[in-house]
Amino acid sequence: MSYEVRGGPAVAAETGAGHGARGGPRLVAVSDLHVRFAENRGIVERLRPESDEDWLLVAGDVGEHVDDVRRALELLAGRFAKVVWTPGNHELWTPPGDPVQLRGEERYEHLVRLCRELGVVTPEDPFPVWEGPGGPVAISPLFVLYDYSFRPAGARSAEEALAIAERAGVVCTDEFLLHPDPHPSRDAWSRARLEITEARLADVPPELPTVLVNHFPLVREPTRVLRHPEFALWCGTEATADWPRRFRAAAVVHGHLHIPRLVWWEGVPHQEVSLGYPREWRKRPGTPGRPVEVFPLVPDGACA
Repeated sequence: MSYEVRGGPAVAAETGAGHGARGGPRLVAVSDLHVRFAENRGIVERLRPESDEDWLLVAGDVGEHVDDVRRALELLAGRFAKVVWTPGNHELWTPPGDPVQLRGEERYEHLVRLCRELGVVTPEDPFPVWEGPGGPVAISPLFVLYDYSFRPAGARSAEEALAIAERAGVVCTDEFLLHPDPHPSRDAWSRARLEITEARLADVPPELPTVLVNHFPLVREPTRVLRHPEFALWCGTEATADWPRRFRAAAVVHGHLHIPRLVWWEGVPHQEVSLGYPREWRKRPGTPGRPVEVFPLVPDGACA
């Protein structure tokens, strides 16, 4: 099934559409595992590669508690040839029940150290180069937040947009649990991460294409189908809209929306690869949590 997405030259299809590499090592991705749910933990425990050479990209929201993140990533790192992780908003929360009460950048740095202990690649590490089918390509995990620039029509400022969302009854839990310390606000932290990340991407050798992996979408188009469009405020930043073109993206991988699908935007495939909450994945056909092959990919039908 395919259909036009409002707002520009995009075509969307169910995740898994298109033709990925077949045989040999695979570059696959998953996100939004949310392992605090027992059903989701069971899915992660059953998650295995098809080849000993498969790489797994984990695009954030493994869980809210540090110990849950550790257990899940340790399990996956023991099964896949390489695991690449980037944080979601849930990893950055400081929930009351987590023994680790670090906030903001300190929490993120703690998670980076945890990943390095496990041999998991983070946004602070050198970008690994995939030499499998379609390669070489630089696998680029990004940590880019949001800055309230995905605003509803008519909102001239972040403050106006947040007021519209609040009147609609849509307020992200980040407003209470995702602390930006030492930055004065989440959008200030986002600006700092944009500067750091853009500099790292500019250092990728110009002959190498990239696979960009971020928890939040890098362009606004995937958010057009949200049931509550006001939630787009917490879904990314307009500042990354040209990154897929500027940084030679052969593919973009993200999660966060809990709407797994493939969107082709300006010739680049954007894969939303989330598992999501049990109440969401129980309604979908197919095997929940099955990693999505994200590169190489050839579009179907009108996208070819």
